[in-house]
Amino acid sequence: MTPVTILTGFLGSGKTTLLKRILTEAHGMKIAVIENEFGEENIDNEILVQDRAEQIVQMSNGCICCTIRGDLVQALSDLISQRDAGKLAFDRVVIETTGLANPGPVAQTFFIDDEIADRYRLDAVITLVDAKYGQQQLDDHEVVQRQVGFADRLFLTKGDLVSADDMADLKHRIGHMNPRAPQQVVDFGQADLKDIFDIHGFNLNDKLDIDPDFLAAGEHGHDHDHDHGHDHGDCDHDHGQCSHDHGDDHGHAHHDDAIKSFVFRSERAFDPAKLEDFLGSILQVYGERLLRYKGVLSMRGIDRRVVFQGVHQMMGSDVGTRWQAGETPNSKMVFIGVELPKDIILQGLERCLV
Repeated sequence: MTPVTILTGFLGSGKTTLLKRILTEAHGMKIAVIENEFGEENIDNEILVQDRAEQIVQMSNGCICCTIRGDLVQALSDLISQRDAGKLAFDRVVIETTGLANPGPVAQTFFIDDEIADRYRLDAVITLVDAKYGQQQLDDHEVVQRQVGFADRLFLTKGDLVSADDMADLKHRIGHMNPRAPQQVVDFGQADLKDIFDIHGFNLNDKLDIDPDFLAAGEHGHDHDHDHGHDHGDCDHDHGQCSHDHGDDHGHAHHDDAIKSFVFRSERAFDPAKLEDFLGSILQVYGERLLRYKGVLSMRGIDRRVVFQGVHQMMGSDVGTRWQAGETPNSKMVFIGVELPKDIILQGLERCLV
């Protein structure tokens, strides 16, 4: 299947600069780019040859662009049809969203439409964040928070325009919004292609990437207001609104962001039937507010890891590697969403444990 990368970020975050670098570098790949604001997102026209009838733009290095005037599914289908007919050649797709777009519906396209799901594989969502204006944009625009929450990788741009302290504050803030996405400072579009392509952010695997500092922040031995009868290796609450200090929060402003993340951990196994019922009910009620969620689980009666992840109401799971001798089976789950009922979800998960 053809891998697809979604490139998102607010207006002025540097998407076009990064895309121009991708399209003009001599990397030997044939990349099809779908843009929904080609006329406004001004890629250097001197390197383009546009067939206006087809709305296809041929790059000098063999890459192509097409502009979206309507439905994304139709644009993807048209690309496949033209490739099958020998009119186009490409081996991966980059979708650049408008700066005001929520990437969620774009990502859902690859799960909902059978034809698209059979021919394309969503690889990753790459989100660009403007280091100079990012804090203000996160305050003013929930779509920016959604862009951060959906990301498999976060590129911080314009780092040369901010102080080290301001950059640290921004990293801290978005790290608590989305702890599973690695952060990287990228200036003038100078990102390594290996950090953009073949991320496998939507592949099920045994590895749950969570910022280790995020997990460590909850391991200071403080008491909870309630006793669940067992220990989580994590404090399982939103660090952005802690009523007490963690050692890593000194000097950082706290923000009441709509997009937050929280982690559930336990060394007790899940009852598979109970967990399936509970997750099904959560997705039915809160699915639109769940941006991304992922976990590696210990299940009763299964000697292997069970891996799951999802976007909104669509969730997939698979069986991973065996638990090794001397290894304590455990579960780790991260949820990223809009004003999620954290306590309801955490307490419900606890009731699903054996």
